[in-house]
Amino acid sequence: MAITTAASWLGTSAFSNANPIELRPNWTQDNAKAVIQAVYRQVLGNDHLMASERLTSAESLLCQGYLTVRDFVRAVAKSEVYRSKFFYSNFHPRVIELNFKHLLGRAPYDESEIIYHLDIYQNEGFEADIDSYINSLEYEQNFGTSIVPYYRGFSNQPGQKTVGFTRMFELYRGYANSDRAQGKGGRASLTYELARNMANPVRTPNGGQALTGTTANIQGQFYRLRVTQGGLGRAPQIRRSISEYVVPYERLSPTLQKLNKRGCQVMSITRA
Repeated sequence: MAITTAASWLGTSAFSNANPIELRPNWTQDNAKAVIQAVYRQVLGNDHLMASERLTSAESLLCQGYLTVRDFVRAVAKSEVYRSKFFYSNFHPRVIELNFKHLLGRAPYDESEIIYHLDIYQNEGFEADIDSYINSLEYEQNFGTSIVPYYRGFSNQPGQKTVGFTRMFELYRGYANSDRAQGKGGRASLTYELARNMANPVRTPNGGQALTGTTANIQGQFYRLRVTQGGLGRAPQIRRSISEYVVPYERLSPTLQKLNKRGCQVMSITRA
């Protein structure tokens, strides 16, 4: 699906003719300032940034040529500002969704990517997980050391999966929206479709009108849910114990809603 007449519905018109922001050779201070603003907007999910929250030391090092754009992206993603906006208050699958969006410019393709980054966080910690995105071959091939990450999910690029396009619209809710204003209570947006390996419906940012995609099922079938119970408190909610539930299709949606309210995260949904 290209950015065409549906752009006004989907809120992607701001990206239709936009070029990646890059700090090219022989850059000026104005170029560096534009890059700094673009990095804040992308990595902080278009959230408002107060003057007291700015990384003035890292900004100065970038403007003096001591940091690359990738170094500055890394500094922002590892900062206390990033942690307070996204890391502390969200369930960890939601944190991973946002890391993909902010640092690689796309949505997770499948559940294995969520599990991979969850394992890095559990075994090596938050900063190691951030490094795993920025040090990846995918980041290097798309952004290198001088390009600000941008939303790649709105265009057809080599190596991208088609399902990434539909998933991106679950994470992107319009150019004026911020990632802290989506009202999901810290829960992940892609759990259901990732667990079942399904494409997401593409919905308009405001009204939720489905433009494409289906989630139809056969009634009367039973499904087995494998879920984890998140921890409590200020830290991100990571998996603690695994439980299984077998439910009929007719009870699938309300059961998932109930589990979400209890702080559970769905690992998989399979036919029983």
